[in-house]
Amino acid sequence: MATRREIFAQPIPQNPPLDGPVLLKDGRPAYLRRASADDLPALVSFLQRVSDHSMAYRFFGNIPRGPQVAERLIAPEVQGTGLSLVVTVGEGERAKIVGVGSYERIGDHPVAEVAFLVEDQFQGRGIGMLLLERLAMGAEDEGLERLEAVVMPENQRMLRIFTDSGYEIDREFEGGDILITFSIEPTRTSVERYEARDRVATVASLIPFFHPRSVAVIGASRDPDQIGHRVVYNLVRSRFHGPVYPVNPRAEVIASMPAYPSVLAVPHDIDLAIVAVPPDEVLGVVDECAEKGIRGLIVLTAGFAESGPEGKELQERLVTKVRANGMRLIGPNCLGLINTADEVRLHGTFVDVWPRPGRVAMSSQSGALGLAVLEYASDLGLGFSSFAGIGNKADVSGNDLLLYWEEDPRTDVILLYLESFGNPRRFANLARRIGRKKPILAVKGGRTRAGQRAAGSHTAAAAADDAIVEAFFVQTGVIRCDTLEEMFDVALLLAYQPLPKGPRVAVLSNSGGPATLCADACEANGLELPTLEPADRKRLMQALPRLSAVANPIDMTAFATADEYRRALSILLQASYLDAVIVMFTPIGTADTEDVAQAVVEAVAERPGKPVLANFMGVRGTTQRLRWEGGLIPAYSFPEAAARALGQATKYAAWRERPRSGVVVDFADIEWDAVETLIAAGARAPGGWLERPQVGDLLAALGIPTAPTRVVRDEDEAARAAEEVGYPAVLRAQREPSLDGAHRADVYINLENAEDVRRAFGSLRRRQHMADGGQPAALVQPMVPHGVDVMIRVTEEAGFGPVVALGLPAGGLGLVRDPIYGIMPFSQADAEEVVRSLRQRFTEATGGADFSLDLGALEEVLLRLSRLVHEFPQLAVVELWPLRVHSQGRGCALLDARVRIVG
Repeated sequence: MATRREIFAQPIPQNPPLDGPVLLKDGRPAYLRRASADDLPALVSFLQRVSDHSMAYRFFGNIPRGPQVAERLIAPEVQGTGLSLVVTVGEGERAKIVGVGSYERIGDHPVAEVAFLVEDQFQGRGIGMLLLERLAMGAEDEGLERLEAVVMPENQRMLRIFTDSGYEIDREFEGGDILITFSIEPTRTSVERYEARDRVATVASLIPFFHPRSVAVIGASRDPDQIGHRVVYNLVRSRFHGPVYPVNPRAEVIASMPAYPSVLAVPHDIDLAIVAVPPDEVLGVVDECAEKGIRGLIVLTAGFAESGPEGKELQERLVTKVRANGMRLIGPNCLGLINTADEVRLHGTFVDVWPRPGRVAMSSQSGALGLAVLEYASDLGLGFSSFAGIGNKADVSGNDLLLYWEEDPRTDVILLYLESFGNPRRFANLARRIGRKKPILAVKGGRTRAGQRAAGSHTAAAAADDAIVEAFFVQTGVIRCDTLEEMFDVALLLAYQPLPKGPRVAVLSNSGGPATLCADACEANGLELPTLEPADRKRLMQALPRLSAVANPIDMTAFATADEYRRALSILLQASYLDAVIVMFTPIGTADTEDVAQAVVEAVAERPGKPVLANFMGVRGTTQRLRWEGGLIPAYSFPEAAARALGQATKYAAWRERPRSGVVVDFADIEWDAVETLIAAGARAPGGWLERPQVGDLLAALGIPTAPTRVVRDEDEAARAAEEVGYPAVLRAQREPSLDGAHRADVYINLENAEDVRRAFGSLRRRQHMADGGQPAALVQPMVPHGVDVMIRVTEEAGFGPVVALGLPAGGLGLVRDPIYGIMPFSQADAEEVVRSLRQRFTEATGGADFSLDLGALEEVLLRLSRLVHEFPQLAVVELWPLRVHSQGRGCALLDARVRIVG
C-alpha cells in the first residue's frame, strides 16, 4: 500500500488572492494587486514617504529614492522573473501605494527570494503579513517550493512576520545577517494563523455595525410612511445607547431631535451611517461620509445590481468608492441590522418588530423574509443576539458575518437565508470550522428554475445546481432546512437543549394515535426507538396507570396525571441507553395543561443533559409554559415537526464527531513529473481532450489501477491487440469527447480468438457508422473479473471548484442515475462518507442486495483524483467510466476514461 500523508489546502481569501480588496488588521479596507510599470510614479512618491530607518532595513543602507529604486522594487513582475505586489489605499487621484513586496526566482531552482517594504505610517496594520501570504500563494501556483529572505538582525518586526506566519522557518547567519528559508507548503499552524488573522481583521471591520457609538440616518424623514422615518423611530424606540443624528437638508427637527443638512454638519464623530436616499444620491452621500471619517455604511436603498445593467454599474462604483475610502458597506437593497445586546440596543432597520434577546443570530438576503421571520420567531419565543439583512451583499457578505458570530459570546446558533453564494469555497472552509463550535442552519432559496429566476430578479443572486448545493451543505456540516418553519423548529431545539449523543429516542405520550405518528416520523428521520430495558419497564409500570403500554412509545393512557408525567420522564432521563425524549400531551383526559407543562419542566430541570422536546397537540402558547429561568423546552404543534428537528440535530451531532475536513490526502507513489507533462500536452490538444493513450498514462502515473488497453482502428489491429493483452478479450467502443457525458456503451465480451475479435469489430463499425481509416474507433482489453461498475465524473463548477458525481450507470448510457455529489478536495472522511452514501444507494436500488465490495479501493481512487484536481485546477473534466470495483480485498480496475484540460 502506498504511503499516505495529509497535506493542508491553501487558505481561500474572500477575493482573488493576487488582485482584490483586502482587510488590514484594524479592519480598514485596502487593495492588493500585481504591480506594473505604470506604478513607477506612485512608487517614487511612496519611497519619499518611507523613513531612512525602513529604507536601511530593506536595502541594507540608505540609497537614493529615485526611479531606479522604484524599478528595482517591481523588477520581478516587469521582467518576468517573479511576482511583485502592491497594496494601495484611497480612490482616484488620492490613491497611493502603502506597501510593496516581491519574490524573484533563483536560477532554475524551485526557490525564490522574497522582500517587502511598508510605509511607516501603515506599519503594524498587517500589510507585511498580507504581502507574505499572497506572495507564498503566488509562488505555490508557479510551482515554487521554498522562499528565502535575508534580514538584518535588528529588524525584529520583519523577523516576527516570518515567525508569526506559521510556516516552518529555518534560520542561519550569513555574513552578519540572518538567512530565513521556509517551505511554502501550508501547515496546520500556517492555516490556523491565517484563519485567526482573517477573523481578527473581519471582526474589526464590523465593529462599527454591531457596536456603533453613534448613528446617523441619512434620508431621515418626518413622514411616518417613509423608510427614513421608521429607522429613526426604531432607533429611539429600542433605546439605542448612543446619539442618533437625523440628516435631512429640508428639516430642522425629526422625532424631537435636531436634524442636520449633511453629515458634515454634525459636530460629533459618527461610527455608522444608515442611508435611505434615492439611488442617484447615494454616491454623493458616500463622499460626505468618507470626509466625515465614518467607517460603516448600511445602504437600504434599492435600485442597484438587482435592477439591471445600469444598477449593476452603479453598485460597482459604490463598492469601489466605499473600499477606497476605508469604509465597509452592508447592502445595498437591504433590511438593515439589529443587535439586541443591552449595551448596544441597535435597531437599524425599518421593520416594526423588536426581537426578544437570545442566543440566535441570523442573516437574510431577502428583506421581506427578514421581516416575516422576526415576527414568527417572536411568536415562538425564540430570541436573537443579532439579525442582519444584507440584500445584495455587495461588500459585507454572509462569510464576513460568520466570522463575526464565530467568536460572539452572545451567539450559540447561526441561521442563514441564502439565495446565492458569493464565495462558496471560502464558505465551506468557514462552515467546517465554525460548525464544530456553533451549529449553522440554512434555507437556500432558488432550488427550482422558477425560484432561481425570482431570486435573481430581486437580490442579484446567482443560482447553483441544487444537487451540488445539497452535497456542499452535507460535507460542510451545515444543517439544510427545506423551509423557514423547519429552520426555526431546529433552531429552537439547538438554542435551548443539549445535542443528542446518538439516535435513540423515547416517546412518552398519553394517547396511542399521536404516539404512533411520532414513532413513524422518528424512523423516517433516522432516529431509533429502542425497546426499554426490563428494569425501566418495571419502574414505569409501578409509576403509571394500570393499562399503560411501556414498550417504546410509552402510552400512559388518557388517565395520566401531571405527577405521572414527571415520574415517567424522570425514569427515561436516567436511562443511559436513551439519547433524547419526546414528550407528547393531548388534552383528552382530566390532566390540566399547565400542570403537565410544569411537571415536564421540573423533571428536566432536575435531570438535565439530554434533549427533551414537547408536542402538546391542540394547545396554544405551549413554549411559554415550558420556559423557566434555567432554560426552555421547545414545543411543536405536531409530532412530525419534533421528530424532524431531533433528526436534524442528531445528524449534526454525528457530523461534529467526524474528523475535521479541509486536508488533502497525498500519496508517495504519484509520479508528478509525468502527470505534469501529460497535462501540459492536453492543454495544447484540440478542445483540451487528451488522447486515450495519454489518459491511460496520466491515470497510471496517478496510481489508479487501469486495465491494459490498446486503441485500434481496424480488424487487423484489433486482432493483434487481443493477442497482446491476452484472451479472453473485450472490445468496446471508443467514445468521442463530449461535454454532456452521454455515449453508447457498445461492448463485446468473452472474445476467445482472433476471429471473434474481427467479427466483433465489424459489428461495432456497422453500429457506429464508422469508416475505415478514421479516428481510433475501439479499445481492446483483457476480460476483467466481475464486480460492480461505477462512474466517477469530476467537473469544474463555477464558484464551487471541482465537483465529483459518483453513481451507478443508468442503462446503456454513460449517465448516472441519482448520483452522489461531493465537493473536492476530499479528506479521508469525505471519501468515506461519499462511498457510504453510494453503498446505501446501491442497496436501495437493488432491494437489499449485498454490496460487499472493496470500498477502500474505491475511496483511494477518489482520494487520488482529489489530489490531482487540487494540484491542477485547469482540469475541467475527469471521467472514469466504467470503474469496476471487485469484491473485498481485490481492488478495482479502470476500463475507460476521459480527461479534458482548459487554460
